[in-house]
Amino acid sequence: MYIISGCLLGHDCKYNGGNNRCEAVVEFCRTHEYIVVCPESAGNLQAPRPPAEKVGNRIMNKEGEDVTDKFLKGAEISFKVCMQMAALRNEPIEGAILKANSPSCGSGKIYDGTFSGRLVDGNGVFTSMLKAQGIEVITEKETIKW
Repeated sequence: MYIISGCLLGHDCKYNGGNNRCEAVVEFCRTHEYIVVCPESAGNLQAPRPPAEKVGNRIMNKEGEDVTDKFLKGAEISFKVCMQMAALRNEPIEGAILKANSPSCGSGKIYDGTFSGRLVDGNGVFTSMLKAQGIEVITEKETIKW
């Protein structure tokens, strides 16, 4: 079973109210069991909302509001739901395909906190939780290897 970012499947949960539908991910899901998540929605961050980026150990939106607690809550809820769904289906979590560069789901590279589009090495908060449990995370920008 795989964990998939909802925005990659066309769910309108992106910060601007849109989505990041990715046909390669949609095609992958046609032949694999998966769980759809949006940690930001789970943290009660409504769409549309101001964009947010990781600044040190905090997550700040473009208006200067500290939204760290909402991001952490959403990541924790999403993680618990994924683990519960896997247990109910008696299937292991084999990996995750999450949205690149996101403060929740980014893997390897995230925006640098200046809202300039620059990337730095790092992971989003949900990705960090998954990786801490040994779950492999890739983004839609990578070749799906499973």
